[in-house]
This record gives sequence, C-alpha cells and structure tokens, in this order.
Amino acid sequence: MKDTPTPRDPITNSHWGTYWVETDGTRLTGLRNFEEDADPSPIGHGIVNIHNDAMRIARPAIRRSWLEGGPGTRGDLRGADEFVEVSWPEATRLIAAEMTRVRATYGNEAIFAGSYGWASAGRFHHAQSQLKRFLNGFGGFTYSVNTYSFAAAEVVVPHVLGDFRPYLERATSWESIAKDCELFVAFGGVALKNGQISQGGTGGHIQKAGMLAAHAAGTRFVNISPIRSDIMAEAGADWLALTPSTDTALMLALCHTLLSEDLHDTAFLARYTVGFARFAAYLTGESDGTVKSADWAAPITGLSADQIRALARRMATSRTMISISYSLTRQDHGEQPWHAVITLAAMLGQIGQPGTGFGFGYSAMNSNGLNRRLLPYPAFPQGQNAVNTHIPVARITDMLEKPGGTVDYNGRTLTYPDIHMIWWAGGNPFHQHQDLNRLRRAWAKPDTIIANEWCWNAHARHADIVLPCTTPLERSDIALSSKDPIITVMDRALPPHQEALDDHEIFRRIAADLGFEEQFTENHSPEDWQRSLYDRARQNASRVDVALPTWDEFQEAGWHRIPAPEKERILLEAFRKDPEANPLKTPSGKIEIFSETIASFGYDDCPGYPAWLEPAEYLGNATPDAPLHMISNQPKTKLHSQLDHGSVSRGDRINGYEPVTMHPDDAAARGLHADQIVRLHNARGACLAGLRLSQDIRPGVIQIATGAWYDPDGETCRHGNPNTLTLDKGTSRLAQGPIAHSCLVEVSAAPNDAPQRHTQPAAPIAAPG
Repeated sequence: MKDTPTPRDPITNSHWGTYWVETDGTRLTGLRNFEEDADPSPIGHGIVNIHNDAMRIARPAIRRSWLEGGPGTRGDLRGADEFVEVSWPEATRLIAAEMTRVRATYGNEAIFAGSYGWASAGRFHHAQSQLKRFLNGFGGFTYSVNTYSFAAAEVVVPHVLGDFRPYLERATSWESIAKDCELFVAFGGVALKNGQISQGGTGGHIQKAGMLAAHAAGTRFVNISPIRSDIMAEAGADWLALTPSTDTALMLALCHTLLSEDLHDTAFLARYTVGFARFAAYLTGESDGTVKSADWAAPITGLSADQIRALARRMATSRTMISISYSLTRQDHGEQPWHAVITLAAMLGQIGQPGTGFGFGYSAMNSNGLNRRLLPYPAFPQGQNAVNTHIPVARITDMLEKPGGTVDYNGRTLTYPDIHMIWWAGGNPFHQHQDLNRLRRAWAKPDTIIANEWCWNAHARHADIVLPCTTPLERSDIALSSKDPIITVMDRALPPHQEALDDHEIFRRIAADLGFEEQFTENHSPEDWQRSLYDRARQNASRVDVALPTWDEFQEAGWHRIPAPEKERILLEAFRKDPEANPLKTPSGKIEIFSETIASFGYDDCPGYPAWLEPAEYLGNATPDAPLHMISNQPKTKLHSQLDHGSVSRGDRINGYEPVTMHPDDAAARGLHADQIVRLHNARGACLAGLRLSQDIRPGVIQIATGAWYDPDGETCRHGNPNTLTLDKGTSRLAQGPIAHSCLVEVSAAPNDAPQRHTQPAAPIAAPG
C-alpha cells in the first residue's frame, strides 16, 4: 500500500448499481456507470436533477392539526393537512414526550414499526436496522413478518422443502444452465427489468448475459405469462399467454399428463419425496371427482389441451429447468403455484442435477443465478425486542381496523394489537400495500405517525411528524452484500441538504432525550461502527479462505471483487447425491408433496398438497363492471417507488401519466386510442394513466407498473398508483400474503376535466407566519 493514498472520485452503491459520483462540491452534477458493470441500470441517474430540488425535506415538520391539537387530532386529515417546520430540539422533545406517553398509557405493544421497504444499500446506515435498534432500546415494538415480494412462498416452501431463503441464495447458476439445460420453462417469465436490482448493493448486472449465454448454447425458453416481454426477444422464447392467476391449474395439468402417460420419475419420487400418492389421488380425481387433465385445465388457463400435453412431453424428454417468478405468490392462493412447481419438478426427477430442476425468481433480482461466494457478512446489531406481538406484513389495514381481533397464520391464531403510534423509516407503506383508499381510512386511527424521509412522497405526506434524513450521497457507509461479489465504499460526496440528518444521528438525539443514548451508540461513532462491521467481515471471510483488503486499502480503492467459486452452483446437489446424509429440514427429511403439517391446520383454503382453488378475482369470474385483469408488476424505471419523481421515471410517462398497456382489440372495443389519458376503475377505487397499445399482451389483460406516488383526489389516484384498485385479502389462512395480481378492473376515457399533464404537488409546508 502507498504511504499517501491516491485521490479518487467518490463512489456509491445502491440496490440498482454502483456509480462514480460527480459534484461541483455542493451539488450533484452527474453519475458515471461503474466500469465493472457490463449492463448498468439507468435507474440511478434519475436522482441527479432531484437530489436538492423543491421536493427535498429541509427541516423537521409537523402536521398542523397534530401540532395545535395534540396526538390523535384529525387523523383523517393525514395526506391533506399542511406541515409546520420546527427546530430539531423541538421535534425530538415532542417525540420523546409522545413515546413516553404511549408506553406509559398503552405499553410498548402499541408502537408499530413496520418500516417495510428497501431503504439504503449501506451496511450501517440501514434505516430499518437503526429504527429497530432504537425502539428495542426503548422496550420494544409490534413488528411484521414476511415480505410483500413473496409472503406466500416464505410460509409454504419451508413446509415442502424445510427452508426458503437458502433456495433463493443458492439457485443453480446461469453458467450451469448454459452448459446443461435444454429447456427453460419460466412461469411468470424472466423479466430483465426486475433483475436491475438486488438487495444490499449491485456491482455488475449478469441476468441478460446469463440468458444470452444459455440461448447461444442451445437452451430453449418458454415464457408462460400474459406478457410477451417477460422474456427478452433475443432469447427467442415460445410464448404461452395464459389467463392470469391460473398457473396452478396449468401445473396440475402438466403433472397429470406426466402421470397418465407414465412420464414421471417413480424412482426419484420414492427416494426423495413423501406424499405423492395423496397428490396423485387428487390429480386423478379419486379424492374429489375432478380429473386435473389438460382438457380440464384448457378452459381455465386459456391454453389448448394440445399445448399443455405437448409442453409436458417436451419437459419430460428434455433436460429441464423450471423457473417461477416471485409475482406468482402475489395472487389469491399464492401458496399453490410454488408448492405445485416443486411437485412438477419432482415428478420430472431432475432436481439436484446440473442445469435442471427448479429455480425461484431468475431475474427477480440480479443475485438470483449469480455464481458467487456466500460470505457471512455481519449486520448492524438491532438488540432484542421485548415485545413478541407481530402480524403478517400485508395485514396492516386489518390490524388498524380491528384491534383485539384475530387472524389465522401458519397454524397459529394471532391477536391484533391496539396501535397508537406508527414509525416508518426506509420504506413507503403507500406503495406496497393493497387497496390504498382503505389503508388511508385506517391510517387515521393511530394517535401519532412518524416518518423518516428525504423527500415529500406519500409516506411523508401521510405522517404527523416528518424527520428529514440524508441520502446515501450525504453520508459515508460500506456496501457488503453476499448477494453480489463486488463490495464498495459508499463515500460522503456531498454535505447534507439543509438540516437533514442521517438516521443514526436522528435516533441518537431522541435516545439522549429519553435517557439511553449510551446504550444506543455504545460510545461508537458512525465510523467506529463501520470499521467494526468491516473488521468482522474480514474475520468471517478469512474463515472460508477469502481475503478482504484492509480498511485503508478498501477506502483507497473504493471497491473490491470477491473471487467466484471454482464450481458452478447446483441447487440441492448434495441432497440429490445422498438424501440420507443431507436431509432437508422437513419432518420427513424429504420433499413433502403432501405436508401433514399443513393438512393438520385444517385450512379450507390451503390443503396439504398443491391444489387449484379459484381466485377471488380473475377472468374466469369477471363481471361487466370489471371485465379486465390488471397486472401491476414491478417498474423498469425505478425500484418500487424510489426515484418516482426522478428524470428516468418521468421520461417513461405519457403526457406526464404513468403508462398502462392494453391489447389493441380491447382498446378498440372501448373506443380508446394510443396516448389517451384513461381511467382505471373498480369498486375499490381508480387511477389515471396514459394508454399504450401492444400486441404483446394477452387480450383481456392490462399492465401498469407499481411505484407511482399515491396522490389521491377522493378515491382516484391522479398519479397512477394501481394499488388504489387491488384487493386487500390474504392469500390464504396459511400465509396471509398480498394478492395484488388477482384484480379485475375496467378502463374508460378519463373525464374531460382531468388534468392534461400531472405534476407532483408542491411541498406541503405552511408559509412563514
């Protein structure tokens, strides 16, 4: 190492990529793509023109009705009230007093800290970790479990395979697929737009290269999705445009064809699985009188029986990889396609072999299928939560509406607490949740809602106390993620915007007012914590023979690449080689096609084997008022709602509106035309959007991305958030996950008085005096 470090440009890392930062000393002027990234995402560039714009939160602000009337005053005005700026000492004093009141009156259980969302890629300045450490120091809080991304899978897959997260981390690599896979069948597609991102930081995007390498090596792709572009055109995929929310029916029919034509692997089923006989009785109709054949599935799925049988035979005679997208959990009975896809792969008998078997969410994140070492990096310690009260993540509205009510969840009965305070940091509840108009009404219930935010999005506007926090460009950190082989420094490239503070400093000040500052900080500065985390990372890496640079070397270089493992990863390879020596964590140690545990719960909406259960809303039960199926998938121009107001997101709009894609035949039937401003609506709400027409979407289906900042005018979101339309119901009593993709709507021309171009409303700050 040189005695004097070589000056370098500042570098930063985000969930969507690594960038070199360009500034004029006080303002952000540009980002340069990282040279190690062959397929960089444009998303990050969207921050350049908004980093210090009028939407930044300049100083602490309090909703006027709350400030003048006290906690609990006019919660119905959240989202409409103006805010009054106050000093940091006044803000922290008010918060400390309110926390003390809530705890003394109702107990720590009355504080809900959901904070669900992606926050920052930084290892130390991770907003939710900082919030949870702070609240644990105060005595605890009610929390949520599982994710909006794949809650149903998180609960059902451990009953089938014994675990869940390790199967995401250890997916068979794209290199193995290119070498050994002949047929790649993708339920829900392999959307490259989703693969732009990965939790904890992204150094180099590999999904496009992985697919192209497999295609060049002879792998044939099948895209089972209502949307053709869910696999890139260069992959030459066969497109099966099935009816949305019917993937399980198709999988069952494929299983039935394998069984009836004796194409299933009986030896694999006997050695590696349990419960196939119970499932076979369901397939053949022995248990319920309905044969789950291709002829049965054809009218449900919209595919022909011949197409279904042909696919089953092709899968049985090829080296086949079956991929299932995260999106298939986000539908009514979302547990079933994940249980069914594992069962289908088991019947083929190729699990644990190179390039074949099953995989969860290829290109759902950049890390899935990325051949990398899984290093055990440490996390910022959160302490222990003394409160054990929790809810499934997607049941927030129910919790607020029904304090003292109960909900079935994974074999237990949970009781909803009586929430009087909500604190959210590093997420946006008005993005992920379903039926936002219902959530907005329930959101009026708590006495106090606090938000740590950097810009005036819907999350901030629907709070009582808003605390301005820094962006990653305004604080130093480190990006250490086992999901990516490149680790980076995250330099402080700019001074904080006006009075913004980082989350650690915000919580340190409030902890000081509450008398536990030393417990919260342990007398460590932010740099002390970062050095400690990095030192522990080096120690952990050395135990698996990986050498990380010293702290000074790391800071000088700005980034470091972890060498790839010598062998391509193959999911469940050890289990395949010796299931007795490498059992799964299920009760049987095997793949549980029939789960006695699930069956013992007695849920009528989730049996012990994969089954077809009609969704609450899909084209099979459409009505004249809601005849179209809406797919609200992930955006390509932002990560969830992050940077929705940025230039990249704005550049994809139609006359300022979020785009909605429709088949030309559906548009013609309604007298609609391209680039028209339209209104999507059903009994739950409405939103405005700009119309795009495409032959590459199944008739009867429309597609609009999530992520538009919720901006309600009555029941209509002027900004195009589709969660004003989605149904807030649990997937089943097992997982209680969200079901956004089971949603019926109608599309009409927007009213004549609809604004011709939508702009974000101004910051809701009261004028001085």
